[in-house]
Amino acid sequence: MLEKLKEAPKKIIGTKQTLKAVDKDQVQLVFIAQDAEEHVVLPLKEICLEKGIEVVPVSTMKELGEACGIQVGAASAAILKA
Repeated sequence: MLEKLKEAPKKIIGTKQTLKAVDKDQVQLVFIAQDAEEHVVLPLKEICLEKGIEVVPVSTMKELGEACGIQVGAASAAILKA
């Protein structure tokens, strides 16, 4: 599944940006790191559930960050609709 994120032409990284995009119905798929702080990602999990957007769990923030091509960890990321 992370390959899909690596190859996605349009993606966003970070919980705040992902939340905004989900709210605007621009997201196809959401990735959330399992070691991210729950209070950070909970609102994102809730809105994805509400809107029926698939959430893919990723083991660590480091792994998610690497899949996004950044040097730091990421709590969440998303692939945008084409």
